[in-house]
Amino acid sequence: MTSERHVIWFDEPDALSVEIAGGKGASLASMTAQGLPVPPGFVIPSDLMEKCVDAEALRALARAKDHVGAMRLVEETAKVDPSVLEAYAKLGGKVAVRSSASAEDSEAASYAGQQETYLNVTGAEDVRRHVIDCWASFFSERAIFYRNLKGSLEDLRMAVVVQKMVDAEKAGVIFTVHPVTKRRDRMLIEAVHGLGEQVVSGEVTPDHYVVDRKGVKKKEDTPHGGVLTDEELEKLAVLAVTLEKHYGVPQDIEWAMHGGNVYLLQSRPVTTL
Repeated sequence: MTSERHVIWFDEPDALSVEIAGGKGASLASMTAQGLPVPPGFVIPSDLMEKCVDAEALRALARAKDHVGAMRLVEETAKVDPSVLEAYAKLGGKVAVRSSASAEDSEAASYAGQQETYLNVTGAEDVRRHVIDCWASFFSERAIFYRNLKGSLEDLRMAVVVQKMVDAEKAGVIFTVHPVTKRRDRMLIEAVHGLGEQVVSGEVTPDHYVVDRKGVKKKEDTPHGGVLTDEELEKLAVLAVTLEKHYGVPQDIEWAMHGGNVYLLQSRPVTTL
């Protein structure tokens, strides 16, 4: 499946296709379609990188596992269509620019962390540069190694998500099944003040809350003194259970809060069960 368009908004039907929007993009579109609280944004379809570079030269470099050459080719020759920057102007302000590979976030293999994410990106020139950086990251040494094991080095499909940033007062992750004990009647919620990237990257030890399916607290470890109230835990749990039912499998969810509202930034299957 290919797209002639350079921008597909989350609320458009084509964004629901993993082949077009990648795992991350399709997940955000699916949540948007369910009326869930997802910050607005758009996807640059997965086939566009191939169209704006010498695709055969790039495949040859990938097959040769020449990550330096492949990344340089993308960085030096890829072009971002002006319509992408026009779409960014509609969002305005700070955005996140995220890689969204077509094979990622499947139940069989999560590609989380294999390509790049850029936060607090401001201005058309930075958006343009980071879209190309995302495309180039598809050919990093680690990404090529991983794709050689679980995917195909012939595959050049890499969508990019551009999404309005939430000025997060609190953020974190939710596992709808406890990732250590594997108990399906327990969820793990991790939280910090500020951006959740601190949790995802392991930069900061977050507050940990073990809750039941209704969000009632069963256990806590709060090095930050208790980031979340009982009411907030219940609100997060309701959204987490809704997402798990929607996708039909346990989920690993990234969330943020601003002004008392919860926003869902990402949801992917838990692949470690």
